[in-house]
Amino acid sequence: MSGRPAARERGAWSLLAILLFALLWFGPLDYRKLIKTDEGRYAEIPREMVASGDWTTPRLNGIKYFEKPALQYWATATAFTLFGEHDWTARLWSALTGFLGVLFTGYAAARLWGPAAGFNAACVLGGSLLYVLIGHLNTLDMGVSFFLAGAVFAFVLAQRDEAAPRETRRWMWAAWALLGLAVLSKGLIGLVLPGATLVAYTLWQRDFALWKKLHLRSGIAIFLAVTAPWFVAVSLANPEFAHFFFIHEHFERFLTKTHRRYQPMWYFIPILLAGVLPWLVSFLATLRAAPAMDAMRFQPRRFLLLWVVVVFGFFSASGSKLASYILPLFPAVAALVGWHLARMPAAALRWHALPWIPLGIVGMFLAPRAGGFGSAEVPAALYADYVPWLVAACGSLAAAAAAAFVLAWRGRARAAVASLAVGGLLFAQLVLNGHDSLAPANSAYAIARRVEAAAAAAVPFFSVNTYDQTLPFYLGRTLTLVSYKDEFEFGIAQEPDKSIPDLAGFEQAWRTAPQALALMAPDTYRQFQAQGLPMRLLAEDTRRIIVSKP
Repeated sequence: MSGRPAARERGAWSLLAILLFALLWFGPLDYRKLIKTDEGRYAEIPREMVASGDWTTPRLNGIKYFEKPALQYWATATAFTLFGEHDWTARLWSALTGFLGVLFTGYAAARLWGPAAGFNAACVLGGSLLYVLIGHLNTLDMGVSFFLAGAVFAFVLAQRDEAAPRETRRWMWAAWALLGLAVLSKGLIGLVLPGATLVAYTLWQRDFALWKKLHLRSGIAIFLAVTAPWFVAVSLANPEFAHFFFIHEHFERFLTKTHRRYQPMWYFIPILLAGVLPWLVSFLATLRAAPAMDAMRFQPRRFLLLWVVVVFGFFSASGSKLASYILPLFPAVAALVGWHLARMPAAALRWHALPWIPLGIVGMFLAPRAGGFGSAEVPAALYADYVPWLVAACGSLAAAAAAAFVLAWRGRARAAVASLAVGGLLFAQLVLNGHDSLAPANSAYAIARRVEAAAAAAVPFFSVNTYDQTLPFYLGRTLTLVSYKDEFEFGIAQEPDKSIPDLAGFEQAWRTAPQALALMAPDTYRQFQAQGLPMRLLAEDTRRIIVSKP
């Protein structure tokens, strides 16, 4: 078969593969309850945007919240408006940008190195542990990762030796727009990280000519058209925004430990090595091969490798570290691994799959040990419910790796790569969905359902010495903070009337209110019991107690 019929058949198979991937990717979004901390926070801010009609000033629990820009809030608020306020709509932006990231990574690798590299790259990214996990959690990291990786790939496609001037201009305009969206997603890293990579590449390759192909004037105009309207609007509405956002949330976050997320310099090494599973062998082999020079002026592999190094080095040097921060390097890693796998003989892929067969089997036998974990807040019974999911996850990985080994041995390289990708995707999905077994401790969903009839918007609801990020979302209302600041400190300073600073003020408000509810930790509840504060236990779990005024 050749010509158009063959192309149509390949297109049909590609479409079928994308549809099956979409089913596996989006299908479980509504299975799990939202958990603290990020998932609740980044669902509640958009909920309040919809409720208030103010899409300029982000608010969390009714209090100004300027830690991040507004793009993901807008996207989630739009999903809430169109489809309702659900767990899956809260996660939709992360899932959608993660899905599109897989497709665009495959497309970019195919344009750079051919269809086999593109297919492999998409499989590698869509089956990488950390990428799949973050793509199904309501955090900001997948959105900014998509736009940053998109900008990097657009830049690389623009700078190819064979790119015509018109193609270069269009891809550079796309890169500038994507940089703007990255900044609107998570701030100045959307400009700093690509800029640092460009400078590093220029110095490494001594290629100053590419600066003439950046389309700086039109590109900066596009970047400002994307970013400036919201930054100007929010600054006009809130004069205190600029200092907090640009100084506190960027320079202080990077240079100090003020956000209490300090980790050692080597923190991201195990995160990266575990995050690329089940492609660890492929990744390590790629690191040796990727720096080699091509017979071209512009070196795409070297630029992508530098992107990986810059992102990894930047966040390793930062005073604030979370595992998801290095997510933007994963699409570039996937593209490079996809290129390397495409150069290998099919039989060699066996050794990339082989380690996961025994490791998966060992994991199946070790998983039941998780049932022995437990604490006062997360009882052992919840971990016991998690065990079958962990066994299934390890079994899926072992089975997929075994299939990949056999397929590679038979010379079916693409099928082997796809099999290992499915194994990685299923492993991550089962681990994540099984985590819902711990939801009674990590989510306020159940306790919110028990008190929602009493929690009408007109009834004062206090949050005493604590704050659960998921409770306001599931109740569809805000709470009055009592003797609690944490991430609300700046917002409370701007609007001090929206909280109660101490327990004495709470007791006075509690005694004078005709009706009232209060959320507190068990220790605080026992303290008030000892003091004789009038209250009736309404609902409780291992972390939370909600009382009403009798």
